[in-house]
Amino acid sequence: MTTYRMLWDLHTHTTYSHGTGSIEDNVRAAREAGLAAIGISDHGPDHKLYGVKEKLLPEMKEEVRRLRAKYPDIKILLGLECNIINSSGRIDLPKDSAAMPDYIMAGYHYGGVGENPLAALALHGGNKLKLSLCHGPNTRRMVNSIRQNAGIIRIVTHPADKGAMDIMAIGQACLETGALMEINDSHRALTAEHITRLKDLGVGFVIGSDAHRPENVGKFQRALDRALEAGLDPSRIINIVPDTEPVEETQKRRMPQWMQLL
Repeated sequence: MTTYRMLWDLHTHTTYSHGTGSIEDNVRAAREAGLAAIGISDHGPDHKLYGVKEKLLPEMKEEVRRLRAKYPDIKILLGLECNIINSSGRIDLPKDSAAMPDYIMAGYHYGGVGENPLAALALHGGNKLKLSLCHGPNTRRMVNSIRQNAGIIRIVTHPADKGAMDIMAIGQACLETGALMEINDSHRALTAEHITRLKDLGVGFVIGSDAHRPENVGKFQRALDRALEAGLDPSRIINIVPDTEPVEETQKRRMPQWMQLL
């Protein structure tokens, strides 16, 4: 039976949003888990409940620089999990270019209101009627954001987890733009059913722990189990490899170019 390991985890949260550990806590946990790289990806500033304050992003960047010098054996990246909520496709990127992180992920979350708060409150879905009414608007917001931020959004987090939407339309937008679709270890999305439908599309996949506690950094087995249940070839998941493969050689081959340039 083949066992697997995670090369890097780009979806982790800290006390800068609603995680329980510091950036250094997550880095230490990543090293203990044997990861070659760790990404800190707190929520975008427009999230009304736990978005990171934009004025703190330079502080976070400086902390990452300090930790890179302290822990040269692991690649440390600063990301941001932006919020997809605007029908225009806008996501809550930092307004100051100096505060821009190393990479951007984007996902659909409760707590973001975007440019039309009343419309945002009506989204997501609940009962069957609401699900059917929200399906189109939710999908349009996702697809618009992915396409209008081509080359900016690197990963779409937990697609179709927070509301009714067309997973194939989202997958097609990711395929067109090169964005990876996340199989989230903490949330149910992508589900095995989603992966079954998407696997023949040719889109790329990545597993994210979505760790909100340091001890969950690098967790991936539940996500991998869903992928295997769906019949997805594990080689399609860019940050998971068999234990038998040498890490250094494999991660150079698997790592996206944008990560290599950081």
